Amino acid sequence: MDAPLGDILRDAARQLAAVSESPRLDAELLLAHALGGTRSGLLSRLGDTVPCAAFPPLLARRMAHEPVAYILGTQEFFSLIFIVRPPMLIPRPETEHLVEAALARLANRPGGAPPARILDLCTGTGCVAVTLARHAPNTEVTATDLNPDAAALARENAALNNVPLRVLEGDLFAALPPNEPPFDAVLANPPYVETAEWDRLMPDIRLYEDPAALLAGEDGLDLIRRIIAEAPAHLAPGGLLALEIGETQYPAVAELLAAHGFRDIRAVKDLAGMDRIAVALRG
Repeated sequence: MDAPLGDILRDAARQLAAVSESPRLDAELLLAHALGGTRSGLLSRLGDTVPCAAFPPLLARRMAHEPVAYILGTQEFFSLIFIVRPPMLIPRPETEHLVEAALARLANRPGGAPPARILDLCTGTGCVAVTLARHAPNTEVTATDLNPDAAALARENAALNNVPLRVLEGDLFAALPPNEPPFDAVLANPPYVETAEWDRLMPDIRLYEDPAALLAGEDGLDLIRRIIAEAPAHLAPGGLLALEIGETQYPAVAELLAAHGFRDIRAVKDLAGMDRIAVALRG
């Protein structure tokens, strides 16, 4: 493929418009990867003609709806880089609001307090846990996941980002050892997609990502119900519970939180104005 890089990009973006909501960005990321450089470096040399035999296979993968993150093997989240491997759930911008909710709560801790204990359930790649360990000083972060491959990947991402992280394998709170002290914050981006929605999801998700990391029963609340019911036993008084939820689920989630004694219940909206994070404090 010998043509000016700008021409290659324009042609690739034109093709990708059929399968992507961000065709130009996808083309830039894939071409930069094929050339072994950065996106900014690519954009500085669009007039160059460079042999790029590695690009067509990458373009073909994206045309088959394979997510860019899987093709590149990495995804940026909260300005950090995370390794991703199929079919592990890819870190998404909406989940950054979960981190922000925790950081806002931790910022109010008094000086001289002991390290805040944070638990991240359904950690997946570890993006939430690793980001908090990186950005929240004076914390001890634990992550759990039922999937041993996810637990291994979370450990790998903690090492990549040079942060301490305790990762435990198991089903939600059952992964914790007996007599575990209470946590100051429990966070989760659990599966919350309704089973009937699966066939309506984008092909990028449906064809490549793990259904077990997405689907949660008829109303999408199977895991959320369990987390809300079990969390009080593992939270310190006034401790934070923050959950990523589906865009229509907040009323039902708020009702569940109230029924289990949580207070100061509120929703955090994402950039699209949808109720994306349910936040509450243990009563």
